[in-house]
Amino acid sequence: MLSQDVIAADVVIVGAGAAGLSLAHALTAPGAGHRPSIVLVEAPDGPLRPPDRTWCFWEEGDGEFEEAVLASWRRLRIHGRDGERIERTLHSLRYKMIPSPRFAEVVGDRLRDTPRVRQVRAVAQEVRSVPEGAEVRCTTQDGRLLTVRGRCLYDSRPPAPPPPARTTLLQHFRGWFVHADEPAFDPSTVELMDFRVPQPRHGLAFGYVLPLGPRDALVEYTEFSRAPLSRQAYESALELYTQEVLKLGPIVVRGAEEGVIPMTDARFRRREGPALFRIGAAGGATRPATGYTFSAVQRQTRRIAATLRAGGSPTAPAPHPRRALAMDAVLLRALDTGRVAGPEFFTELFRRTPPDRMLRFLDGRTRLLEDIRIGFATPVGPMLRTALELPLLRRAAVSGGRTDRAVDHPGSTHREERHR
Repeated sequence: MLSQDVIAADVVIVGAGAAGLSLAHALTAPGAGHRPSIVLVEAPDGPLRPPDRTWCFWEEGDGEFEEAVLASWRRLRIHGRDGERIERTLHSLRYKMIPSPRFAEVVGDRLRDTPRVRQVRAVAQEVRSVPEGAEVRCTTQDGRLLTVRGRCLYDSRPPAPPPPARTTLLQHFRGWFVHADEPAFDPSTVELMDFRVPQPRHGLAFGYVLPLGPRDALVEYTEFSRAPLSRQAYESALELYTQEVLKLGPIVVRGAEEGVIPMTDARFRRREGPALFRIGAAGGATRPATGYTFSAVQRQTRRIAATLRAGGSPTAPAPHPRRALAMDAVLLRALDTGRVAGPEFFTELFRRTPPDRMLRFLDGRTRLLEDIRIGFATPVGPMLRTALELPLLRRAAVSGGRTDRAVDHPGSTHREERHR
């Protein structure tokens, strides 16, 4: 019989993605309060390890993870389906991009300097409540059985199956990291939504451009619809977007990323036992109507850490306000039924809403009066009809997508190509 080791700590964190690393960082950050002992259970290299990805978010000034920020922007642009160009300058906020390897490196370096943190490479097999806490049973890289037990446990792995919902769309995408032969990008401006791409029969599609320099950018093709596309369909859409819409000319594709993010009004359970909780996307941190997750993860993990360091009972607060989730549920249903046309909806919302207010709205940080003003910038009739319909709908089981952004790099699974 294999021997089984046991490790004990105040806090156990399962998963070392954005949520797990952020919680460990918040629990060990300088400041007042008790610093608990922590065990961070991280999947070993292989299929269970989260793929590399990029996270985009917005905040005022320099943040806690500024060392990990690859690029930031003060200007946002939307192109309507008819070619209308709308540009807005952010005042107090900046739109930022963090690649997950840089985030893991920055946070990992800080955690390694903290004596009360232990990182374990192991496959988590089972999490469960136990007297006076919770535990995870694991298998280490060398095949040993390991139990990690704590006063509380936070699990960031996605639930399977996903919770039932009234509406579920998928935000699915593929992007190229491109290098153009000639200057082709404005490094100061993000192309947030470019609707000058062919629109699907159901849902909506847009281009998304994060410039990294005059000749370099991450260029993505994104759809909100019920099912992902084939790899070839994404490649064809990106070829059309880069050459026919952006007219980039000769480009080198230096890497690629792709992913599927569920956009759903499902109710994610955050508490699985007296001391067992889900956090991050697994705990509902992904904003239903947009797919943004990183900022909500920071809010949730900081609140957890503040409570624990102050000696309070373990908890996992809601990542988004109820009013924001209710408005998202209405929008998702209106898009799914076709009562509102996605390109026109988002173009008009961007045109009529100050950019900082719109980003604060997407973060769930607007006041009631601001939400009402934003509501009047949408098609009131279809949205009201949808709001009245929602309470009558049953929640049904859905098949979920991967909440990841997988990144390929030359020399690994995606070869460097030249497109003309």
